[in-house]
Amino acid sequence: MTVEQNVLQQHSQKHQQTLLNQLREVTGTTDTQLLQQALQVSNGDLAEAVAFLTEKNTKVSQQEEATYYQTAQPGNDRYISVGSQADTNVIDLTGDDKDDLQRAIALSLEESSRAFRETGITDEEQAISRVLEASIAENKACLKRTHVEVWSDSPNPHDRKRVDKCPVGLKNVGNTCWFSAVIQSLFNLLEFQRLVLHYSPPVCAQDLACNQKEHRNLPFMQELRHVFSLLVGSKRKYVDPSRAVEILKDAFKATDSQQQDVSEFTHKLLDWLEDAFQMKAEEEREGEKPKNPMLELFYGRFLAVGVHEGKRFENTEMFGQYPLQVNGFKDLHECLEAAMIEGEIESLHSENSAKSGQEHWFTELPPVLTFELSRFEFNQALGRPEKIHHKLEFPSVLYMDRYMDKNREITRIKREEIRRLKEHLTLLQQRLERYLSYGSGPKRFPLADVLQYALEFASSKPVCTSPVEDIDLAAPPGGTTASQAAPSTAEHAPCSSPEAPPPPPPSQQRSVIHKPFTQSRIPPDLPMHPAPRHITDEELGVLEGCLQRWRSEVEQDTRDLQGSISRIHRTIELMYSDKSMMQVPYRLHAVLVHEGQASAGHYWAYIHSQPQGRWMKYNDISVTKSSWEELVRDSFGGYRNASAYCLMYIDEKKPFLIGEEFDKETGQMLTGFDKLPPDLKEYVKEDNQRFGKEIEEWDALQVKKAQQERLAAAEALAAAEATASQAAAKEPAPTVTAAPPRDPEYMEQPSPADDSKHLKEDTERAIAKAAAEHEDRGPEELLQAAFTMEYARLLRFAQEDTPPETDHRLQHVIVYLIQNHAPKSILERTLLEQFAHRSLGFDQRCKSIMEVARAKLELIKPEEVNMEEYEIWHQDYRNFQETTFYLLTGLELFQKRSYAETLMYLIYAHQYNKELLLKGSYRGHSEELIAHYRRQCLLKLNEHAASLFESGEEQDVVNGLNIMNELVVPCLPLLLVDEMEEKDIVAVEDMRNRWCSYLGQEMEARLQEKLTDFLPKLLDCSTEIRSFRDPPKLPSYCTLELCERFSRVVCSLSRSPADRR
Repeated sequence: MTVEQNVLQQHSQKHQQTLLNQLREVTGTTDTQLLQQALQVSNGDLAEAVAFLTEKNTKVSQQEEATYYQTAQPGNDRYISVGSQADTNVIDLTGDDKDDLQRAIALSLEESSRAFRETGITDEEQAISRVLEASIAENKACLKRTHVEVWSDSPNPHDRKRVDKCPVGLKNVGNTCWFSAVIQSLFNLLEFQRLVLHYSPPVCAQDLACNQKEHRNLPFMQELRHVFSLLVGSKRKYVDPSRAVEILKDAFKATDSQQQDVSEFTHKLLDWLEDAFQMKAEEEREGEKPKNPMLELFYGRFLAVGVHEGKRFENTEMFGQYPLQVNGFKDLHECLEAAMIEGEIESLHSENSAKSGQEHWFTELPPVLTFELSRFEFNQALGRPEKIHHKLEFPSVLYMDRYMDKNREITRIKREEIRRLKEHLTLLQQRLERYLSYGSGPKRFPLADVLQYALEFASSKPVCTSPVEDIDLAAPPGGTTASQAAPSTAEHAPCSSPEAPPPPPPSQQRSVIHKPFTQSRIPPDLPMHPAPRHITDEELGVLEGCLQRWRSEVEQDTRDLQGSISRIHRTIELMYSDKSMMQVPYRLHAVLVHEGQASAGHYWAYIHSQPQGRWMKYNDISVTKSSWEELVRDSFGGYRNASAYCLMYIDEKKPFLIGEEFDKETGQMLTGFDKLPPDLKEYVKEDNQRFGKEIEEWDALQVKKAQQERLAAAEALAAAEATASQAAAKEPAPTVTAAPPRDPEYMEQPSPADDSKHLKEDTERAIAKAAAEHEDRGPEELLQAAFTMEYARLLRFAQEDTPPETDHRLQHVIVYLIQNHAPKSILERTLLEQFAHRSLGFDQRCKSIMEVARAKLELIKPEEVNMEEYEIWHQDYRNFQETTFYLLTGLELFQKRSYAETLMYLIYAHQYNKELLLKGSYRGHSEELIAHYRRQCLLKLNEHAASLFESGEEQDVVNGLNIMNELVVPCLPLLLVDEMEEKDIVAVEDMRNRWCSYLGQEMEARLQEKLTDFLPKLLDCSTEIRSFRDPPKLPSYCTLELCERFSRVVCSLSRSPADRR
């Protein structure tokens, strides 16, 4: 056996162990022999093995199970005889006959074995083929669609043009976002990128045996080189990997379509690359031990040390992607600790033990260390897999020293110390819990609080009667009589004590003063809480002393326990922080994320860019700048349905992995085209030329269209002029009249409608009041008095604490300006313009005041009032009015259940209001209120669309999906963009979960196809805001109408405010 054969054998053993681990987690079965038999019966197919085990667990007893698996062994005579029959290809499995089930399994195994012998394709490879073929079919279906979707390629090539040196994205071919995430993560490993770009097929490839591997690997490698070269030098914003996926599809022959686990794809992809490089390595090193760069880059070795049935053993095994269980652990180190130890740990160090267990110790770590996070488990009650959403933290730098074989002894010592500390920690936490949850009933409270409550009860003022006897039903509500109002002179003395002084005579009692605003409050003489009826000073003194001392002791004990627990936590955290255990650092390079459920979802990747020194988010065609905070939010889990499923770490001491390449002669760093070998330079150059030609053709087409439009416009204008001249020749010449005089420029204020009546009434009221108080004053003094009165009235409005339905800002711009601290000069000019308005010129007194106001406006110098700032303030107020109109119209439509019409009003109300609030908290309306009804509107539309889809009627299904595609889905980024609004994110998850729930249900093929087409759009996590239809046009309105409608609609909502929902 050669070295490579030995390596491949070890790799096969490791892969089988990985399948056993996954099967153990999914089914909950711990019997290793039973798991191995299930894998053998299913020929390594994980899904069939799960179905096999779960079906047996529910239908047969343990005794029948043993007999069942015994008859399924390949060496059993019954198995061989059934497999050899030619006339039993159709077997009835509807009955309970176990013989029929055995015959079906035997036929399946025979068919699987025959297929493997004929084609060399395993069931696992066929499973991968199923999802690839589904993706290609989906891509072809997309080409046949006639309607334009948001996610289709833009017809304008300028929208698909790469910006500067921004990284290039990958188009999602059908449902292959997992392909994009994996390939981008590998491409950004610059050492791997160089290996692929400079790969050349073996010269003697045509002389090799024509088997499946050669037909599969070499064309795929060539296409992967093309994809990588385009990612390096393309002028496109994103490139299409369809041909690479096509090659993968053609490599396997399958007809079924089902979701494929992406970790299995990654595993097989590395296997294919390993095979391709192995052929090249064997050709280049004839007679020598070939070195496979894939093995050296992605594969490491660990030592399995343990005891099996009392016998010690040590085995060295190879590993690639290292699987880790997530359920039950809080961080990556806990997952690793659990994965490195199997079975009874104590048995590893005892000489005479019949128990079994083993430890794993890494002897050689790969430069690229990849962890598969198993976030799926099988729900036996529901009969389907479910995703594990709980939080799992992982560091940006991972120190692997504690898992290395060279540190075996010191790690064992530290593990033992941690075990001892955790036992002590558990004891302390149990003691602390007794202090914090005291009592014997279902409700428990902190002991310190219990003692404090007892102290407060004992110290309360004694009462004379039963709590039900001192209520005078004849007394007025909240009132007290004179005798009841007399205070007690012996607060702590018992009421029946003979030493209690007699009450004062009526003449000395205070009369009750009527206080209308406080009369309904509880009289101060009555205790607010229950109190003891009889207690002496001596008893009270003893109780207070004991309770205070006990409470102090309990609080001190609690602090001591909490301090000890904190110190132990800190000791455990720092256990591996010494320098000797920080010599093997691995830095996080990429995180592959999945959002959705077990049966469907969306994949993307966060990749660290060494040149930019920051994280980038690769989401299919979109490549955007990101941050560690965003990565944590989307990858740790527990926050939403998104979490990491694969972590890629790189050896920090091997910078060549992500280091740029330099020219050997000039020493200059190679970038762009300089990285590519000659054949790929030509390939990328040709693709860029095709794209450039597409841009030229588009530009020429747009120029041609513009010329045609100008020509059509000129012809229409000429026709209109000719018609007008003919009409003018037939009509008499119009009489020339003088144009009416225009108001000064400062009077031309845009407004939603003519509010002159509203302002005129306010102004005339102020003038009349001023004239009544100052009868003999001239126009200038009357203006000053009226101006002061009007400003004082508006200032009171601005300072009032009003309910939501009464918003004085809508009544007058001055209130808005005061509440938002506008400059005094802006306020004065605005109010002065109210008195200078032309509507005041109807009686002599108002007209004279208007003329004085206009004269004062003309005397204002430019340096006294900044007119640009003045216009900005008034434009903000107009925006506030428009936002209010959008909001109240949306709320009115919402109450009428016209949710489709409501949505656009609330979308724009929220957007405009958000812009206003950026300038100040009083610039707009309650953001929570608008967000609540926007969210409710989307949930209602989602519910309606889902009910239409569930009906199964063709037109209803189409209408439901149109609602989602045209209204709901485009709005989801608006809810996700603000990560602080938890309710919006929960609503998005609710909507997505509703549609994902259909995946586990039986439905017609046409509905399944439509659902498969729609889900990737719904699950797209991009927060890129797509363009909406234009905002609804606002009709003319007056201030009075705006105030009345706003008050009416807000009053109708007051019974169910947003913050209670």
